[in-house]
Amino acid sequence: MELHQFFLFLAIILIAARLLSETVARFGIPSVIGELVAGLIIGPSLLGWVSPDTTMKLLAEIGIILLLFEVGMDTNLHRLASSGSKPYIVAVVGFGLPFALGYSVSAWLFALPQLTALFIGGTLTATSIGITVRVLDDLGKRHSDEAQIVIGAAVLDDILGVLALAFLYQFAVEQQVSLKALGEVSLYIILFMLLAPIVAKLAAILIDKLDQHAASPGLLLTMALSLILLFSWLAHALGAPEIMGGFAAGLAFSQHFGLKLPMGKASLNFAPSPKLAHKLEEQMRPLIHTFSPLFFVMVGVSLNLSAVDWNSSFIWALAGSLLFAAFVGKFAAGFFIREPRRNQIAIGLSMIPRGEVGLIFAQLGFSQGILNGELYAALLIVIALTTISPPFLLKWYYAATG
Repeated sequence: MELHQFFLFLAIILIAARLLSETVARFGIPSVIGELVAGLIIGPSLLGWVSPDTTMKLLAEIGIILLLFEVGMDTNLHRLASSGSKPYIVAVVGFGLPFALGYSVSAWLFALPQLTALFIGGTLTATSIGITVRVLDDLGKRHSDEAQIVIGAAVLDDILGVLALAFLYQFAVEQQVSLKALGEVSLYIILFMLLAPIVAKLAAILIDKLDQHAASPGLLLTMALSLILLFSWLAHALGAPEIMGGFAAGLAFSQHFGLKLPMGKASLNFAPSPKLAHKLEEQMRPLIHTFSPLFFVMVGVSLNLSAVDWNSSFIWALAGSLLFAAFVGKFAAGFFIREPRRNQIAIGLSMIPRGEVGLIFAQLGFSQGILNGELYAALLIVIALTTISPPFLLKWYYAATG
């Protein structure tokens, strides 16, 4: 892409995102819907002004990483821990049930090959934490009890999704599964999620000290952004999603996350710094508000609805069956924990969005020749509807229940 074209496309994306998000917000609709619709309008589905270019995808990835950094800063681990096993139960059920339903529908109802059915089942396991968190934030519910369970479950769901993707990719490429390699990847991801927040916390303490004695402005923002990018790279190097790096860095700067290191009979206690967290949040907010819409617009741009053969009865039958499995599998996850019925329904609805994670599964299967054009089109319909409809359902539900 030529440099001048890049500038033009970026301007179109930012303007479309802002115009559509402002328009829908005036009707009481979460602004993320406007950004998704903006992507559909300016992308291949309608006007075709912007295509899912590699450079734009990279900027979109920066947007979701920064958004997850903000989520990490807002995440109260003590409150999440007080939820006990609830996020784990929601994550496991929200992963396993859609996979089983998707595989069953594909293999038994439509007699598709086993590998194809596995990929379709894998696509339905995804939960887009970025979209879910943005919707909860737009509704003013990010700090609610159910949101803490959903955020924890979505993070765990992402980890399970990466493991499933690694498993299926290996199966597709080599036609065999190495349990040893899969075990190593699993170990790396788990170790990263356990150790990264601790290492990042130590780095955050050092950055705080440097900022207090800085001779020039901008040190805190520059060092914090560098830490986010470094940990995102490290997450990828260890086989974890890049967004986990942003989340870990956010936890490190959180006013809720302290660190206590044993030193023989004594210990070093690094308390959270609300002042640092507030200062960094103020400096990061403009970046987050600039880059995070790019991600949601690019989700819409990636959905080429004009490629769908709307006259194919097979596509509609498969899409309808998978859509039912996709909704039921995720929605049911909220009912496997002890919570008030209101929270159970909110959790179930919050787990439904697929977004970019589902697209990764679908595009991998398509590029490997495991999914043909009709199967890919059916999955695009499912991903689009499970991405766009939950924000409406959540807003209606919270409005109806007060």
